[in-house]
Amino acid sequence: MRCDIVASGVVEAAKAISVGIPMVVRLEGTNVEKGQEILRNSGLKFTVAKGMKDAAEQVVALAS
Repeated sequence: MRCDIVASGVVEAAKAISVGIPMVVRLEGTNVEKGQEILRNSGLKFTVAKGMKDAAEQVVALAS
């Protein structure tokens, strides 16, 4: 999967519904670095995880 396309869609959707809570996103596939950059530069509260274990740990940390 092209992570840059997925990340752009996630950003658009989050802006369209005015998500106000932090979100953890894990991307894996083609252009993963570009996708992560899109999320980090979106101005939204995205935490970019480096795998499923990291994503789970980030969710727990944010919920605390």
